[in-house]
Amino acid sequence: MSTPKLALTDTSAAKLTVEALVIGIVAGADGPELAAGSEQVAAGFDGDLAKVLGTLGATGKADEVVKLPAGNGLRADVLLATGLGKVTGEAPTGEAVRRASGAAARALAGFSHAATTLGALDLSAAVQGTVLGAYSFRQYKSERGDDPVAKVDVVVPDAKDEAAKSALKGGSVIGESVGAARDLINTPPNDLYPASFADRAAELARSAGLEVEVLDDAALRKAGYGGILGVGAGSTRPPRLVRLRHKGPKAAKKVALVGKGVTFDTGGISLKPAATMDEMTSDMSGAAAVIATMVLVAKLNYPLEVTATVPMVENMPSGNAYRPGDVLTMYGGKTVEVLNTDAEGRLILADAMVRAAEDEPDYLIETSTLTGAQVVALGKRTPAVMGSEDFRDRVARLSQASGEGAWPMPLPDELRGDLDSKLADIANVPGHRWGGMLAAGHFLQEFVAGELPWAHLDVAGPAYNSNSPWGYTPKGGTGVPVRTIAAVLADIAENG
Repeated sequence: MSTPKLALTDTSAAKLTVEALVIGIVAGADGPELAAGSEQVAAGFDGDLAKVLGTLGATGKADEVVKLPAGNGLRADVLLATGLGKVTGEAPTGEAVRRASGAAARALAGFSHAATTLGALDLSAAVQGTVLGAYSFRQYKSERGDDPVAKVDVVVPDAKDEAAKSALKGGSVIGESVGAARDLINTPPNDLYPASFADRAAELARSAGLEVEVLDDAALRKAGYGGILGVGAGSTRPPRLVRLRHKGPKAAKKVALVGKGVTFDTGGISLKPAATMDEMTSDMSGAAAVIATMVLVAKLNYPLEVTATVPMVENMPSGNAYRPGDVLTMYGGKTVEVLNTDAEGRLILADAMVRAAEDEPDYLIETSTLTGAQVVALGKRTPAVMGSEDFRDRVARLSQASGEGAWPMPLPDELRGDLDSKLADIANVPGHRWGGMLAAGHFLQEFVAGELPWAHLDVAGPAYNSNSPWGYTPKGGTGVPVRTIAAVLADIAENG
């Protein structure tokens, strides 16, 4: 992953000697309007910049990018106007700034040095959007195309202001951490399998100063991780369980993170259709997000004790694969009747959640590409969040503020009975298709210790973009929900 080098500058945007200069425009009632921060740039066009942009067809809508030669009063070569959409309040939202910055950063590929005025609207969002939008995964391409923009100066009133420096650092680290998750997701499954995934996680964690523990299949068998071992039995590449730990200064709260790491999901004996099965390389997106968030936590040294428990398996059909009808004894002793081997994520998560609770955390956050039903209910861009009602709503609120937009979903009592098993303590799926996402939430709830506040983020759709890039979101792995988890952890650190 190559990320642009970002720096603060309080030099007037009109006096910056750069290849490209980015300004924001909003969708006004009578055409594009210049956003705050563009005033000195407009002077280079004799005050007619908005009119010039309108003549070129600009509207200010979201994801719109218009390039034009810079005016005579500017030292930049190219002016790039990026759309912020309609503004209903006094100023564009942080997400609008983030998205516009991302679209601009994508359009800056091939440039060496640029500057942006969007920091005048929301500095942290502008930084995040620039780093996220510049992301490119080209490791496996012979012709790699243009490099991402190498350097971006962010125009601010005072480059020495400590709050501005903190926003630059925090926004950069968040953007880089999302990029690290994207790299893992985009790595093909012949190169990213349980053992290699564990190695990469351990390398990232140790470089950030985290404590690392890796359990191989022998250790998992000895400890009784029946869910992880059951799902992983069909593959020639055995499972792993990775544990990462950060203990920050004056850590008053303990948080457990769990992420689903299915490096490839065929569905097992309950085989998936061939169409779009290639996207199941992203079935470890929850694990990638948790690992990347742990690195972020270490870099920013959150005053928390955070422990990640990350199960890693490959779900394959073979003579050794687990079957519909099998009964698995999970870590902790609960038994599960397997009715569908394609509902494998909840099995490995259950083992990990029980282990995570042994650390006696104050909160448990779990994330996974868990159910196709999430996409049916909320689409490809909106994560679902379930769990303890108060904590669920808190996570949803913070996710929406972060720009990832998770939506709270219920766990209706009547759905729990659909998971009753004639053989075991619980079945891994109900006997019907209705409320599949909520049923999965009920299954996971059975493995939450006591009254532990917990939240489950289902990111089956938002974790992977199979369509064209938009805003700061590339094609392929998106890194959702790194920003949500980071926001929740920051909130816990501040408010308990």
